[in-house]
Amino acid sequence: MSDILSAHLAQMNVRQNDNRLKISAWAAMAAIPTMIAGIYGMNFDHMPELRGLRSYPAVIVGMAALEVLLYRLFKRRGWM
Repeated sequence: MSDILSAHLAQMNVRQNDNRLKISAWAAMAAIPTMIAGIYGMNFDHMPELRGLRSYPAVIVGMAALEVLLYRLFKRRGWM
């Protein structure tokens, strides 16, 4: 009986670790837009994208590219 209980507890531990990996991956993906929004929220006067016509869309595209890169990385490692 104790072996069955140990096996069940081991399976629960593996499932919890999988959930932790998924939560960590989503938190890492949420950190990128949070960081960029934090920088934009500082209201600097001398930011390159304030004067450039294509700078702001480039930042958005870069942010999206980083999100896709992280998603693929985590998917390949089995975190998602």
